[in-house]
Amino acid sequence: MTPQIKALSVHLLTATGAVFAMLAMLAAVDEKWSLMFLWLVVAFGVDGIDGPLARKYNVKQHAPQFDGVLLDMIIDYLTYVFIPAFALFKSGIFEGWTGWFVIIVITFASAMYFADTRMKTKDYSFSGFPGCWNMVAIVVFALQPNFWIILALVTVLAVAMFIPFKFVHPVRTQRWRTVTLPMALAWTFFAGWAAWVNFDSQSWAHWGLIVTSVYLLFAGVAQQALYGKDG
Repeated sequence: MTPQIKALSVHLLTATGAVFAMLAMLAAVDEKWSLMFLWLVVAFGVDGIDGPLARKYNVKQHAPQFDGVLLDMIIDYLTYVFIPAFALFKSGIFEGWTGWFVIIVITFASAMYFADTRMKTKDYSFSGFPGCWNMVAIVVFALQPNFWIILALVTVLAVAMFIPFKFVHPVRTQRWRTVTLPMALAWTFFAGWAAWVNFDSQSWAHWGLIVTSVYLLFAGVAQQALYGKDG
């Protein structure tokens, strides 16, 4: 297989995320939330492996006719932002104006964040909360907290997108990667498990989601506190 075909295959793999996004959206329209999140977890898995493959096969050199970064960003906006926001809005979790507030804040703030040229730090972490609303939404569906708590969480995270707090990239941030990558893989497993059992409140998947989510949310802030902004 030539380097060009290998590189093109990576772009095609990334593009499958759009298909999984559509399948998730169709499930969301029918309010089949567990199925929707299962498709989003699949898309999350693809997003986790296509980046390393793109660097391994040097897609910029061998398949430059396609912009892999742009392709990835389009799909990420669908799977990380648009569909989870729709699910939160249509799920009936919120009352009155709060649902409108959440869907507007998530989609608007994320659009600005995804276009922000300062979103990556020198160690390939994210500067500001990286708009992973799919992760937030699945935890919300699993734990079912009071909608005021969700409203406060969404507000804080939306503001945190534009504050230079560090959030680790599970693959590219080298510091603590031996812990961070397994945590990200564990989060993916627990998210899929929680969706598979239809967010059964007795499932151990919920505890796994809590532990892994807390680590992924605060690991970068801890690094920043211990080693400085660029550490």
